Amino acid sequence: MTTMREVAARANVSAKTVSRVFNGDPHVLPETRARVTAVLRELDYVPNALATSFRSGRAPVLGVAVPDLADPFFAVLATAVEEVATRAGMGVVVTSLGYEAGREPAALESLLGRSLSGLVVAPTGQDHGYLRPWAARLPVVFVDRPPQRLTADAFTGDDAEGARLATAHLIGHGHRSIAFVGDSPQMSTTTDRLAGHRAALAAAGLAGGDELVAFASDAGSAAEVVGRLARAATPPTALVSADARTTMSLVPALTGRSWAVVGFGDFPMAHMLSPALTVIDQDPAALGRLAAERVVARLAAPDRRFRRHTVTPLRLVERRSCWSPADAAPLFPRSCPGPTHLPEEPLP
Repeated sequence: MTTMREVAARANVSAKTVSRVFNGDPHVLPETRARVTAVLRELDYVPNALATSFRSGRAPVLGVAVPDLADPFFAVLATAVEEVATRAGMGVVVTSLGYEAGREPAALESLLGRSLSGLVVAPTGQDHGYLRPWAARLPVVFVDRPPQRLTADAFTGDDAEGARLATAHLIGHGHRSIAFVGDSPQMSTTTDRLAGHRAALAAAGLAGGDELVAFASDAGSAAEVVGRLARAATPPTALVSADARTTMSLVPALTGRSWAVVGFGDFPMAHMLSPALTVIDQDPAALGRLAAERVVARLAAPDRRFRRHTVTPLRLVERRSCWSPADAAPLFPRSCPGPTHLPEEPLP
């Protein structure tokens, strides 16, 4: 891990000058600023956030980055992180990344520049190698989706098993033509859930072609998707929605149709729709608590070099939207198996 003194020696300036450049002090000669900035980038320098916090007398700060705080899943997750951080005496800074993967690096690096002590992130990008210098200095914990090209702690749901459970549940209610609608095929959660959906169809000997697979990111595209699915050679009698955001976009488009629906992710008012929505409950509060607790634990034992990916259980909550008209089955929840701890990965 590069120190400020090492940067100063390489740039042939004082450590104080390096600090002034890093913190954007305008009273630095342009040629000096350019030389120091080049060395900062060359050596992948990041500040020691904990030391900075302690020197300034401020409490440690935990950063939280999620795609969209208006999404009920991420709002609940962020609230749970904040509750754990508050009990640990940490401040919290929250930011929204948006759903465009290209925005993630700049947004996270801007957040990390605020002298954070740790970071909990629900990523949107596909390459997180740019976080390697930061992850060497402070705890970085991923939620909902695991990191790519970076070894870090992660807490995710069992996406493939959850979707398999949703589709198998619809098959159990007598449905044989089941559509799958997701948010973006670039998201690992969506591809894993589509794989689980297809696995359930294959296990039941049912076709799982692309004609009944679609992607919708808003109410407009959801209406187009529902119209296209309805015109399929074998229209669906049921549908699996891959995330709560997609489900909420689909609800208006499904009005007046008799399709059964299982949504991935619960959300407020889902139980008050007509019919009430059957869901795969991801328990975002548990994910948020576990991620924040891992940051606190890493701060207490920073020398532990192994990182763990934990897969949390999901639960099917049956309501009325998965029923066929002739169904008279009772309401009851079903669960996936308990949490799975994947093998720990040593840091490079």
